[in-house]
Formats: sequence, C-alpha cells, structure tokens
Amino acid sequence: MTDVSGPTRLFVAVPVPADLRAALVAHLDANGGAAMPGRHVVPANWHITLRFVGSSSPDRRDRLVAHLDEHLGGGPFLLRFGGLGAFPRPARATVAWLAVTTGAERLAELAAVAEEAARAAGFAAEERPFHAHLTLSRIRPPHDMTALVDSFPSFPGRLDVDRVTLFESVLGRGPAVYVPLEDFSL
Repeated sequence: MTDVSGPTRLFVAVPVPADLRAALVAHLDANGGAAMPGRHVVPANWHITLRFVGSSSPDRRDRLVAHLDEHLGGGPFLLRFGGLGAFPRPARATVAWLAVTTGAERLAELAAVAEEAARAAGFAAEERPFHAHLTLSRIRPPHDMTALVDSFPSFPGRLDVDRVTLFESVLGRGPAVYVPLEDFSL
C-alpha cells in the first residue's frame, strides 16, 4: 500500500486506460460532444466510480483496503458503452454521463463489494443506488440536454476490466488530481 500518513479523500473505481480515453475524445469531438454544457471532466480523470468514500484516516483506509483485497474478485470482464445520459434527467441535467451497457451487472457487483468495504471500515452507507456510468460533465445551473442525449450515437469502445483501483482525490487549483493508491486484481 502507498504510504499516506494523513487524512485523504478516497474513492474506489475502475480506471479508464489512455487509449480508450483518446478514442472517446475523438468520438465526442465527432458527434457534438463539445456542445455538452457544464464543466467537462478532463479525460485524464475519467473512471467509473464504484464507491465515493470521502475523507479517511489512515486506519479506516487500511480497513477499507483489507476488505477490498479479501473480497474483490470474480475474474476480468468486458465492458461496453452506450450513448449519453444525464442525472437527474436530460431535461434538467446536472451531470452528463456515458452509459455502460455490457458489464453493468458486474460493475454493480463490484460496487456492492466496495459498499461493504466502506461500511466495514466505518463509513456511512451510500444513500444513492449505484448506476454504472462514466461522468463527462458537471452542470450548474441545470441545463436541458434532451436533444443532445437523444441524438448522440453509442460509443463503440470496449474496456477489458481486470482491476479495481483505490484513488485519492487531491483538490487544489484547477481540476482534481486522482492518484492511484492501490490496485486490486479481479
């Protein structure tokens, strides 16, 4: 485990490799993604969140890692993407995202393990149900994205998921920096 001595802001996620990020950037550019409202997530930060943990002490982090290390598994799997979506709904979007089609069930299983690990480490239960997606933009104030969501073609990329990563989110000027702390092979 990476030596981190103070409190850290953590999340558990499936990383998106550089080649897939580049293909998605090209797909977005070719299909009107530049018109997406809001503050776009920088491609280097793209991932599929399984569980946002939040601020953690070293002890809680160690318990989280131990639980993930013991309970994550099931082998690698294929993930495929769909089109755009928005939370809470396209007509009043506050988050724009790329859908996950194939592999969403396995992601939900991994998210359940991450949730169990967070609770075992002493974190409060997640209040929102898990929804497999890749966040592309955060939108304030809400915006009507219905036309873009309805017309946007599915992204043909695929991701062979073979690991889950515990990340630290380092906040500062500009976009957050996501530092991988620990990988867990599936």
